[in-house]
Amino acid sequence: MENKLIVSLSPHVHGGDSVQKNMYGVLIALVPAFLVSLLAFGLGALIVTATSVAACVFFEWAIVKYLMKKPATTVCDGSAIITGVLLAFNLPSNLPIWIIILGALFAIGVGKMSFGGLGCNPFNPALAGRVFLLLSFPVQMTSWPQAGQLMSYLDAQTGATPLAIMKEAIATHDSSVLANLPESLNLLIGLPDSCMMGAGSLGEISALALLLGLIYMLWKRIITWHIPVSILATVFVFAGIMHLVDPVYASPVTVLLTGGLMLGAVFMATDYVTSPMSKKGMLIYGVCIGLLTVVIRLFGAYPEGMSFAILIMNAFTPLINTYCKPKRFGEVAKKK
Repeated sequence: MENKLIVSLSPHVHGGDSVQKNMYGVLIALVPAFLVSLLAFGLGALIVTATSVAACVFFEWAIVKYLMKKPATTVCDGSAIITGVLLAFNLPSNLPIWIIILGALFAIGVGKMSFGGLGCNPFNPALAGRVFLLLSFPVQMTSWPQAGQLMSYLDAQTGATPLAIMKEAIATHDSSVLANLPESLNLLIGLPDSCMMGAGSLGEISALALLLGLIYMLWKRIITWHIPVSILATVFVFAGIMHLVDPVYASPVTVLLTGGLMLGAVFMATDYVTSPMSKKGMLIYGVCIGLLTVVIRLFGAYPEGMSFAILIMNAFTPLINTYCKPKRFGEVAKKK
């Protein structure tokens, strides 16, 4: 029996989906990771996150109202709040407030509003802000406070991150250095082996908290599995091959659980605006991000490669969308 398209007159039932609903759904999914960051860094996590969110919302409101001369109705859609939270999740918990504000200005003013606002930006605004700060203030952006200093902010003691230890093992070609890494279970839950271990940025403390956010977004159908699963699977396979070739490279499980890999795969690479539209395109996009991340981590100058990998593939998204166009409805296939 042939399936026929039935076209009926209005009124039609609305699907209930909206930009605002999806944005606040993502914010709910970020709650577990935020709570873990508060448990790990306390006052520092609260100050950095509150400053970033407030600055992003303010700059979007000011730019829309006074520069674009439009009603500032988009401020309440949740996109500026998400940019603020994700920017904060990519920062150390002792970053000075003025640097956070500069990062928020770049993320909203340059990364988003200069292209026309939500839906027009080719690059993820939060990652654009993070990379801008990393290149402009490399010392402040790579000084990682040790976990457990709940009431410390600017005077918090810093330490080495798991990614720095992995990079040291590669640089010295000494696999014994990897013994200083926390256990995989501790990386999963978000508990360092010692308070002397710098945990990293706010959003990369607990892989489990980020996975809970992934499950929630999949349950609510905010995102699909294609991008996060393809990124994580590619990283696991590529890192596993490198570990088998030379034990100086960390195990694939450790690679998955360290740094901003999980945060980027779940919350940043899946950004609606900057990721491909088709399922095939999403898989290509995710595989390329995974490959680039491992290559930069293992052979690049920076210990972390997730931010750069996502931004690079953001630039290729229009090309992927062109290559992976879905078949037109009603088109008759040409006979060979």
